Amino acid sequence: MKVSVVVCAYSMERYDDVCEAVESVLAQTYEDIEIILIIDGNEALFERLQSEFGNQEATTLRCNEENKGLSYSRTRGVELATGSVIAFLDDDAIAEPDWIEELVRGYEETDAIAVGGRMVPEWIVGRPSHLPEEFNWLVGANYERRLDEWTEVRNTLGSNMSFRREVFEETGGFDEQMGLKGDSQVQSEETELAMRMYDTFGQGMLYNPDAVVAHKVFDYRTNPRWLCRRAFWQGYSKRALKQLDVEGPGDAESEFLEHLLFSSVPRRISGLTRRPSLADIQQLLMLFLLTACVGFGYLYGIVRYQYQTAVDPA
Repeated sequence: MKVSVVVCAYSMERYDDVCEAVESVLAQTYEDIEIILIIDGNEALFERLQSEFGNQEATTLRCNEENKGLSYSRTRGVELATGSVIAFLDDDAIAEPDWIEELVRGYEETDAIAVGGRMVPEWIVGRPSHLPEEFNWLVGANYERRLDEWTEVRNTLGSNMSFRREVFEETGGFDEQMGLKGDSQVQSEETELAMRMYDTFGQGMLYNPDAVVAHKVFDYRTNPRWLCRRAFWQGYSKRALKQLDVEGPGDAESEFLEHLLFSSVPRRISGLTRRPSLADIQQLLMLFLLTACVGFGYLYGIVRYQYQTAVDPA
């Protein structure tokens, strides 16, 4: 089973990180791999990476003529791929050596049509005391308390997900209206794709916690202002999903909110009554603040889409 790993990059500032990401794929224990490296409209970055990896066997590099966005770049990477399984890795992530081996195990041992794994945070300057673990997903990592065994989920995080090639192609690839592009902060393109996949095939994604990728959390990503802004746009992106004609399995967002209100918050308050600490108080306050930011983003999406509908009913 050949696996094509698609890595997309766009910024020269991330050059060292892109190299680390690609090198982590080259160091995999699984051998039947190719790397598709898509540079999104940065010719200087493309030339530098070409000189670094151009001579590597089973490595293909391409540069978009202009900045087309992450969704376009990922789909273009799939078009160039020759593997029967397509995996995605971000340019600021590092795969564990057995990452691909564990993804492939999911396909070989089950009837999975898509397999993803666990994202762990790689804190560049240490974990901030104010960030509650429930909101690890804001910095591209899993909430460790929730998933610790093989199970079917709607989707995993985008830097650790894979699809059978025919499933990805029949589903239609990523929606280019979503995903990071320039200053646009509309995300959830992985969720939207997974929802269409479920509508088409009646299956979600297999989660294998042993398929591990580390996501770098740079210093700026731990700033409370950045976290609040990120939470706001995540809420907006979730509302954007509602505009699309896809159903998908269950409602992961409602389940997460229920978990926060009826499990996390009571547990944290109980802990504070037994052993109060400044860090725990900060995290509880941030939990409420970030939840509110997600909610405000969602409400902003409602207002904006209602206005667009009123202006242009078609």
